[in-house]
Amino acid sequence: MKKKEMIRSESKSESIFLMNKWSIAEKRTYFICMLKNSGLWHSSLYLSFALLFPVTFASANTEQPSSVKSKINQIWQPKPDDQSNTIKIDDFNRLFTNTSSVQELPQITAAVTAGIPSSSVRSVAVTKRSQLDFLDAIRQALQRRPEITQGIAEVAQQQANIDTVKSQYFPQISGGFNTGDFTTGERGRQVFSISATQMLYDFGKVKSAVTVEQAKLMQDQAQLLLEIDDISYQVANAIVNIKRYEELVKIADQQISGIGRIAEIARLRAQAGISSQADPIQAQSNLEAAQSTKVFQEAQLHQYQQKLRTLLGYDVSNINVNMPSFLVEKAGLYDEIDFNNVSKMMAAQTAVQIAKFQKQQTKLNVYPTFNIKGSLSQAVNGRNPNNNEDDGFYNSIMLEASSTFFQGGAISARNRAASYAEEAAKAQVSTVYLDVLDQTRLIQTEVEGKQKQMVVLAQRRETTKRTKELYQEQYKLGTRTVVDLLNAEQAIHGAAQEIEAARYDIYTALIRYIEITGRSRAVYQLNNTPIQGLEVVS
Repeated sequence: MKKKEMIRSESKSESIFLMNKWSIAEKRTYFICMLKNSGLWHSSLYLSFALLFPVTFASANTEQPSSVKSKINQIWQPKPDDQSNTIKIDDFNRLFTNTSSVQELPQITAAVTAGIPSSSVRSVAVTKRSQLDFLDAIRQALQRRPEITQGIAEVAQQQANIDTVKSQYFPQISGGFNTGDFTTGERGRQVFSISATQMLYDFGKVKSAVTVEQAKLMQDQAQLLLEIDDISYQVANAIVNIKRYEELVKIADQQISGIGRIAEIARLRAQAGISSQADPIQAQSNLEAAQSTKVFQEAQLHQYQQKLRTLLGYDVSNINVNMPSFLVEKAGLYDEIDFNNVSKMMAAQTAVQIAKFQKQQTKLNVYPTFNIKGSLSQAVNGRNPNNNEDDGFYNSIMLEASSTFFQGGAISARNRAASYAEEAAKAQVSTVYLDVLDQTRLIQTEVEGKQKQMVVLAQRRETTKRTKELYQEQYKLGTRTVVDLLNAEQAIHGAAQEIEAARYDIYTALIRYIEITGRSRAVYQLNNTPIQGLEVVS
């Protein structure tokens, strides 16, 4: 007996092993024969059971599952095409329409400086006078910001929506039971039923729905890239302004020191009776004005430090952030704009694709859908309403064709709405294109103006230095008043402040240009770098 059982077990194991290599049709035939030999169900039931295998399934998985249950799950369930952890920029390139009808950006030449790359560091130890790299600060902010977390979750949600639509290719199985009428003698009856529906052909309606959801996935990815660009800009802008006001505070200290020396000289000369008693009062007034300016600049510095603290999650008041020297070169201020990398343009182009695919989907809805349906029902303690047999068993299999021919004009209205949506999306693409051109031209003009301004301010600073030296000699001789000396001192530091302000205005314009033109991920070395589990592949 044991030997027979062992032989039977070995045969069964060998059958299961060989079955893994069978096609879907062979598996279907095998299960039908197995049930038929068991003699448990009616012959028409075998056809109903065959419905449980998807007609559209193309190839069997060659892996050996640990159980029959896992094998069946692999057959019935669609394999998720998970794209929620990767954004491929090349996928967006095929979406772009021709924008040659719009005026192109003129080419301007300018000199640029060399760049210095930096390594990726996710976190740093916050200590007194510690150093923080510019690029590392951006990466740290991206690793913790909830906007990125939200965007990644929305991308994953849309990927699940795609899998939901794809599930229509597979059998739809339902079951349940119902009782008899409580007001009649059939109140004690229960009927257990199970039904299965398999779509055979739908003229591409499910495929069209999948395409729409895939386009929406790309739109969510474009929105996520927008968030990455925006947070990168916020961090870079905060750092630039921190460096700006640190320099302005230093100049304010120098101004206070210079005016303080003049005030001391004026006080001593007034005490000696050499100059008017009004001179030290005037000097003190100018000193207090310089101190007020410093207080304002320190307040601005603290505001941007708090902004960066919010972005990074720790106090940055005692941290020196290095200002990269490659921003001017890698910003590509005078290079041709690659609209394929502009996040706003990506989002606008995907909106066009969504509208176009929805328009196609609307047209396909008028075609019929062909299904094969099977059902089983078993009555208990009563008659089966399908065949009026006591405790009867009933099964059926049929073909079904369904279509929507008229809905009061809703179909044509949806077609018109889809056409208008497509036109609106195309108009949005043109709007984004012109907006990017406008902003980049304004930034170029601003940078050129600031560069010219810095040259004039540098000359002014040298002139005021010579003027101050002359005024000091004339003040000693009594031919100049302390007001002239104070004005010269303020002019020197005022020119220095304007030079630094113009310098950091250029940096601010450059990082804004980097964001607008979609260069953030390249300049800040974010491509092919994990961001909260997401990777942007360029």
